[in-house]
Amino acid sequence: MVFQAPCLLPWLDARQNVLIAATQGATKRSSREARAVADHYLGLVGVLDVADQLPSQLSLGTQQCVSLARALAVEPRFLLLDEPFSMLDSLTRFDLQDTLLQAWERHRKTVVMVTHDVDEALYLADRLILMTDGPSATVGDILTVPFPRPRDRASVLGHPEYYPRFGFLPAVRLSLRSEYDVPEEVFMVRELRDGVFRGLSGTIRYHPVFAEL
Repeated sequence: MVFQAPCLLPWLDARQNVLIAATQGATKRSSREARAVADHYLGLVGVLDVADQLPSQLSLGTQQCVSLARALAVEPRFLLLDEPFSMLDSLTRFDLQDTLLQAWERHRKTVVMVTHDVDEALYLADRLILMTDGPSATVGDILTVPFPRPRDRASVLGHPEYYPRFGFLPAVRLSLRSEYDVPEEVFMVRELRDGVFRGLSGTIRYHPVFAEL
């Protein structure tokens, strides 16, 4: 599992943090084998060059890469990501989304990711599970993402089905913008099956999205 914060042990360097996971999987490994596994996944997410540094010496984005390497080093059949990029700035978040896709392409594990970022979900996932409001939330809709793999951001954003299929509706956006006084450029809505329009950005409350790779 990868959390919103890296949750690395501060007294261990990056490699040692990943080594803890590499020795906990179903496969029993020698110390040499565990180190090779740790270095493999640190290299896979692009941070092998900082393997000997402590978390305090790393940027938040690099720490999150180490956290992802640690989760992969267990070699699980199923990986859960809980808004892993939500604390990062936009450019770092884009870089780590690409890193996650590259790692996934290599190993093709089942991944479930919780996110409030619709564009992130559409870029990464094969299926979206949208949730309704409140503590008694239920599944509001399940959508299949049609974009082919391997993906790059420009191709996804330029795909002819990106806006028409996933409910970014200009007419509705204009009509609701005046009601809620939300700037048009930051207000996107999606229509759920019950016909209620829910805000996905701006000042209207949005829903978590479960993105399945």
